[in-house]
Amino acid sequence: MMDYRLEICANSVTSCLEARKGGAYRVELCAAIPEGGTTPSYGEITLARELLDIKLNVIIRPRGGDFLYSELEHKIMLKDIETARTLGVDGVVIGCLTAEGEVDMERNRELIDAAGGMSVTFHRAFDMCRDPFDSLEKIISLGCHRILTSGQRQQAEQGILLLKELVQRAAARIIIMPGSGINMNNIITIARETGAKEFHLSARKAVESSMIYRNPNIKMGGTTVVIDEYEQQVTNSELVRNTAAVLNNLTL
Repeated sequence: MMDYRLEICANSVTSCLEARKGGAYRVELCAAIPEGGTTPSYGEITLARELLDIKLNVIIRPRGGDFLYSELEHKIMLKDIETARTLGVDGVVIGCLTAEGEVDMERNRELIDAAGGMSVTFHRAFDMCRDPFDSLEKIISLGCHRILTSGQRQQAEQGILLLKELVQRAAARIIIMPGSGINMNNIITIARETGAKEFHLSARKAVESSMIYRNPNIKMGGTTVVIDEYEQQVTNSELVRNTAAVLNNLTL
């Protein structure tokens, strides 16, 4: 039996606890999931660390959008990493690019240095890189522990061919962790075809709001971002558990 690991993309402390209950190896705590994830609040990180006895990684991303950051945004990320270290987080999740779609070696190196001994994951900024193989070698040279990637496609299942080649080229030098759109129905295919050993998924279910009065005339996200204010997406421990069971029963 292979030693597979599930990392759950958790959008709240509640989701973190559900991930742990379902048997996840690690959580990546994020805010603003519809924007691709941003750094969660001090309170969220603090409480997650107090309540979790599994690995806790935190995304370091000051905003949604691209991965070309200003000097001010870079300073914010350095401060957020300092906070994460102080709170006892196990790892940080980073990714800075140049305007040309290259891995920004200088800025990523500064973030990694700030992380000290924490684990470092290079997030899906990788999927926006111009050359995935050149970027792979640069990220390895920086000393990152893993790359979270969908194989430069919208979902990991569509990026299987690139994911497989990345796993092969990485060998034992870095972990390639497929993510985006992974669930219990496709994880076996992705695992078998790519050879990956770690997988990133959210395993969320919709939870209905307890609000009785609901104003039908207002959308807090406006008309550009469609968000249901009366529903929360929360990681579900049963989905996590069932996905892990499917994966651990895989025979290659």
